[in-house]
Amino acid sequence: MKRAMLKRILGILLPTLLLVCAVGAGGSQQQPSSSELFDPVYQIYQYVQSYFYKPELIDDQKALYGAMKGVVEQLGDPYSEFLNPEEKIQFDESLEGEFSGVGIEISIEDGVLTVITPLVGTPAEAAGVLAGDQILAIDGETTEKVTLSGAAVRIRGETGTTVTLTVRHENGDIIDIPIVRSIIVIDPVNSNTLENGTIGYIRVLRFESDTVVELDRALASFDLETMKGLILDLRNNPGGLMPSAISLCSRFVDEGVVLVVHDRLSGEKKYYSKGNRIPNLPLAILINRGSASASEIAAGGIRDNRMGVLIGETSFGKGVYQQMIDFPDGSALKITAGEYFTPSGRVVQGVGLAPDIAVPEGEDPIAAAIRWIGEQDGAAVPLELPPLSEG
Repeated sequence: MKRAMLKRILGILLPTLLLVCAVGAGGSQQQPSSSELFDPVYQIYQYVQSYFYKPELIDDQKALYGAMKGVVEQLGDPYSEFLNPEEKIQFDESLEGEFSGVGIEISIEDGVLTVITPLVGTPAEAAGVLAGDQILAIDGETTEKVTLSGAAVRIRGETGTTVTLTVRHENGDIIDIPIVRSIIVIDPVNSNTLENGTIGYIRVLRFESDTVVELDRALASFDLETMKGLILDLRNNPGGLMPSAISLCSRFVDEGVVLVVHDRLSGEKKYYSKGNRIPNLPLAILINRGSASASEIAAGGIRDNRMGVLIGETSFGKGVYQQMIDFPDGSALKITAGEYFTPSGRVVQGVGLAPDIAVPEGEDPIAAAIRWIGEQDGAAVPLELPPLSEG
């Protein structure tokens, strides 16, 4: 029975391991066959079965998942991870815009769990969590060597309970921040008009499956023929779905490339605007440290086509994208599959997008955008813009 179980486990494990190995191969040095390479994994499992003094504690499923996590963790890539079924469910819930937690997007920078941004209107934002904060401990337990999914599981929890984050602000202060968990509901798009209806304001908080639908509704509610300009607010937008960001670009870019991606399997691929259907009004795009991933795709795609300017501060700098590979048992492999660049070839990963108009700390970016739109009265679009500076 044990041998049959092992064959079943390895039958699932080895194809996954082979996928990663195939991606990692590339040198001229001859590699061991897959059978030889992973023989020690099977041997360790046999030794555990034979020697561990409490055999009732041996869990075949946990052993399998542990091995799979180890293969991915050795890549040293904070965005690649194996998700067990529970973690995969939580990941899917986070993309749907409603879950129980505190409302932060996290990454791992230089080995440290770091806040990309607190989501707008969430307990984390109200408690004083800031973009760039390093989370040193969760409920007193260190986050050293934690994975993103592992951290997410520890931070989320039952509504009404409290989690305490020990954070180090960018100024060096280390404080404990207790946060009461609640149901986090993120509406992807909010909109209204400014300056007596002469400027349309749209804030995109997440790039979800219905983001562009909501964007279209916002645009349809404006009297665009009488407006002087638009403000697209991507501050504290941690990203989301790449296709959604590409579709958003198409709403503002007449024609041309809006995104360039590179991956191992396909090489270079370009994505194009399908043609916008709204007047080419001066467009101010607000970005900050919490603007990441898909929001950087949108900002860079529009800006490089000279259909808008970037106002605020340098964005986060997540220029790689992930592919999700689902398994029959509900687990999944989230693997970094490639890197993306702005249409002009600008690198985003680890650099971010620098604004055309930097807004000093304490100044209202919306006021700066209104001022810029006023200065463009009658200006032609596409805009005459200098090359983007490095972030």
